[in-house]
Amino acid sequence: MQKWKFSGIIAAAMIVLTILIYVAFFYNEKQNNSNSDIIEYIGRDRCQSCHQQEYKAWLGSHHDKAMDIATDSTVLGDFDDAEFEFNGVTSKFFRKGKKFFVRTNGPGGKIDDFEITHTFGFTPLQQYLIPFEKGRYQCLPIAWDSEKNKWFSLIEAAYGENIPEPSDWLYWTNNAQNWNGMCAECHSTNLQKNYNPETKEYNTTYSEIDVSCEACHGPGLKHEEWANLLETERSSTTNYDLIVKTSNITNREYVDLCGYCHSRRSSLGPLDFSKGHFMNIATPQVLDENYYPDGQVLEEDYVYGSFAHSKMYANNIKCNNCHNVHSGKLLFEGNDLCAQCHQPKVYDDFSHHFHKKKGESGYPLVIKDHTYDIGEGALCVNCHMPGAYYMGNDFRNDHSLRVPRPDLTIAIEVPNACNQCHENQSAKWADNYINQWYGQKRKPHFGTIFKLGREANQQALSEIIQIAKNGMYLPIVRATAISLLANYRNQESFDAITWALNETEPLIRLNAVRSYSHQDYEDLLKNILPLLNDPIKSIRIEAGFKLSSLPMERIPAEKKNLLQNVIEEFTIAMNYSADFASSQHNLGILNNNLEKYDLAVKHYYEAIKIDSLFYPAKANLSVVLNKLGRNDEAETVLRDLILTQPDFPDAYYSLGLLLAEKEKYEESVSYLQKASELMPERPRIFYNLGLMLQFLNRHNEAEKALLTALNIEPMNLDYLYTLADHYIKRDKFKEAKIIAEKINTNFPASGVGQQILNYIKDKPR
Repeated sequence: MQKWKFSGIIAAAMIVLTILIYVAFFYNEKQNNSNSDIIEYIGRDRCQSCHQQEYKAWLGSHHDKAMDIATDSTVLGDFDDAEFEFNGVTSKFFRKGKKFFVRTNGPGGKIDDFEITHTFGFTPLQQYLIPFEKGRYQCLPIAWDSEKNKWFSLIEAAYGENIPEPSDWLYWTNNAQNWNGMCAECHSTNLQKNYNPETKEYNTTYSEIDVSCEACHGPGLKHEEWANLLETERSSTTNYDLIVKTSNITNREYVDLCGYCHSRRSSLGPLDFSKGHFMNIATPQVLDENYYPDGQVLEEDYVYGSFAHSKMYANNIKCNNCHNVHSGKLLFEGNDLCAQCHQPKVYDDFSHHFHKKKGESGYPLVIKDHTYDIGEGALCVNCHMPGAYYMGNDFRNDHSLRVPRPDLTIAIEVPNACNQCHENQSAKWADNYINQWYGQKRKPHFGTIFKLGREANQQALSEIIQIAKNGMYLPIVRATAISLLANYRNQESFDAITWALNETEPLIRLNAVRSYSHQDYEDLLKNILPLLNDPIKSIRIEAGFKLSSLPMERIPAEKKNLLQNVIEEFTIAMNYSADFASSQHNLGILNNNLEKYDLAVKHYYEAIKIDSLFYPAKANLSVVLNKLGRNDEAETVLRDLILTQPDFPDAYYSLGLLLAEKEKYEESVSYLQKASELMPERPRIFYNLGLMLQFLNRHNEAEKALLTALNIEPMNLDYLYTLADHYIKRDKFKEAKIIAEKINTNFPASGVGQQILNYIKDKPR
């Protein structure tokens, strides 16, 4: 038997994981004091002497109360021996002197007393932070509802009946609920995570505990020095010597400034204002499965992704057109906010919204246990920014600012604003009213195409490419289209992705690199190598990651040092977030590409240790273990993968091939057959299944499998040759001749078809 090469899912794109439950934050007085000595950051107390108005607006804001030390004045929850029962566990909240405690289930599910040292947020909920060993701070999964004044379970709100076990990454004492890595950088100023991947220790520091002046404006020392100069000595061309420019900038620059925190993204390192472009410090996500196909919020998106594909964004609206950036409050209440741009006589009128205003006679809408008062239907925000609850009780509006489209609900099963209130009615009912009020004409929407693209429907391919190349769509929409092309492995998609590598929009280029699947080494060198010089870090390191799969001898001599430097950049970025399974997984892929197999194994195991259900690491680990000849270990990993992820089809395929290599032939066939059932579109599975069945002399089954492979991919020379060989071995020379003639016609240069014809010409028919 030949040595079987079995499959993994070595992805060429960094995996970004997010979770539904937000986690809390930490503070350490000694660390805080030492970090205050960093000369660039001066603290808000020195800012407020000149900026009193801004400081007063900021006081009491969500940014101000993002995090604090747990004291009588900051803790809102009931710690007077209050009890809360959930999932069979009764948690007790109590005090010892000035300290706050909770008795609840901790590591391993064991009941214990835990001190609460810090608060996070204040309304509509407040969370609490608990210190653990090695500098870790974890968020308690029980929060205080500061509007209803009661304790509630964040776990129940996020996961319903799917309660994480103590071994689960999502369990509150594990990494998913770890403050240092999950949330700290956006809830304190000048956050330095300082994670050591070798010791698994955090030495997290910051200059101010909450989101203060310099979190947005950058380090203030130089500005303070500028302000202390005589007016005649001050430069008028240096942005007041502020590192970050926040006025007289484009809406894209403004939204990117807020987007570092208000987005789904992965960090490439600590926030460094000197890096310039947003994508030099983070990689924002596109409209992926965290959104509905039409871009509406499904999971929490922190606003950026929604707003970046909105009509408002396209028309140069900035965050501060609606929000006071210091207080965080809206500039105006109700429809007056929208009336800044939209004429009230036209839009704040019954002829536009067809709903009664507050104060008009009528009856409220009562649906189940919710009452919609008269006037709510006339509010712009309720029709154009429908929202959802996150973290149990925090209602957040979708910032994609869209018109209600019940027709899309009918077509692609996405929500619409009408049925968010009128949930007792059908989408067809809502669409009839839209037709009656506004006519039947609808603009085409990318959502209908993206839904098909997620399913790799061939009928959508040309339209996805059209969206990607159409400058009328916003960059995040076009980048999403490029990301969907990764689902299509053909020349048309390859050409479109290759075209996108040279696009001016960085987000499009980034997703083109991630989606790029080279046809041969020369293509990879030609198309990806130039991006090692890309000015945007996230693109540059993704290109280096992609090129790491090439043998170093194939890299031009003058580019080797550059590639090594970019790979080092990538490694540093991954080590920054090495407390995430996805980053360890990426380091595993990198070292596998570099043929540093022992290191690859180490990183894959680290990924699994962080998240035991992170199946990509298990799949790729089995591949590397096979390369190292550790097949028993690889088999154990794959069997565990199938046990924990029974719906992951590649695991069955990989295990089937591995078992064939280990000469467990009958069992191999059973797993290959399961893989063929789960992935009927993959001809290579049927091809290998056919070979295995042929080896076991199960000839009729082998023929059927080989024919299936050929039907899926009729012009594959390997499949044609193997089927001809199969017929020859069974003395079916007539059938073999038909296949050989097809090879001769389509692959004359190979000479294979003629060789078969020569062999069988004297055989009896």
